Amino acid sequence: MNQVVISVIVPVYNAQEYLERCVDSIVNQTYKNLEIILVDDGAKDKSPQMCDSYAVVDHRIHVIHKENGGLMSAWMAGVKASGGDYLCFIDSDDWVETDMIEEMLQMASGRPGEIICGNFVIEKADKVTSHYHELPPGVYEGQDLETRVKSRLLGNERRTISMSRCMKLFSRELIVDNLKFCNPAIKMGEDVNIVLPALLDCKRVVILEGALHYHYVYYPSSMVHKYDPSMYSGIRLLLGTIRDIFIDKGVTGWEDQWEPESLFLLMLAVKNELRGGKKGYADRICEMCKETHVGEIAAGYRIHPEESVNKILLWVMKKPAWRRCAVGKWIFYLAEIR
Repeated sequence: MNQVVISVIVPVYNAQEYLERCVDSIVNQTYKNLEIILVDDGAKDKSPQMCDSYAVVDHRIHVIHKENGGLMSAWMAGVKASGGDYLCFIDSDDWVETDMIEEMLQMASGRPGEIICGNFVIEKADKVTSHYHELPPGVYEGQDLETRVKSRLLGNERRTISMSRCMKLFSRELIVDNLKFCNPAIKMGEDVNIVLPALLDCKRVVILEGALHYHYVYYPSSMVHKYDPSMYSGIRLLLGTIRDIFIDKGVTGWEDQWEPESLFLLMLAVKNELRGGKKGYADRICEMCKETHVGEIAAGYRIHPEESVNKILLWVMKKPAWRRCAVGKWIFYLAEIR
């Protein structure tokens, strides 16, 4: 496997504060046969010049400079410029353990259609937490892959396999052949657009044991953690794409995954309003819940969340009214100031 080329694709936008840490963790990988593609997505800080400097020092690094188009458009540009047998994605504000690629590649068969999944840690200012896939470690192929993985990808409170494109090694064709599903206009949960079809097409999935290789660094100031007035419309757009993927792949009984997934995604939109919504937040919550028939979905699939936050959200969503929304908003406020 030493001749296998791994393309590592890193979207870069205004990343000068943490880019060095990210790039260092890649160039120092114990597996050396890498193609490292840094995609400057129209950054306004010094990160474009930093990318060019790295390319001078290490011949494995290639830099793409493009107009700003968002995260998805950046990594898509990287995919199209890549030539590796496997693809690996790392975000520029994160970093990885130096043995990540070698350990993932050791579990690869070398045959087309496989995804090797590692695990990750979330680094916050005051603590570091470990996170694992819900699916137990092991190799999933054949009927086991169909029944234990593909039929349960979505629609669960905790996804069986994380839909992040990061902390994974993909056979090249699984990504390239599914770029048609990627819509850069989708900003909420956009990784589902490529990871879901890749998982539906794959012939082999490996969940590594341990393998806390990927470090996701949590920045409270990041836009992803702020109120987003367009979140609900973005989720509706995402759900439409998920439906199209299931239909295109000929998945039978896709509604049994899609409908509960729509409820869990809508929880994020309701949470967004309760935590940061301005005037009229209760009316917006009532509108979105009635429009998407939340109560019917929750009752039909007997959904009973385990996480306390989701219990509160579902309580609000099943019978949306101003009083319930107000109670929910105060609960989230009290949780935030603790």
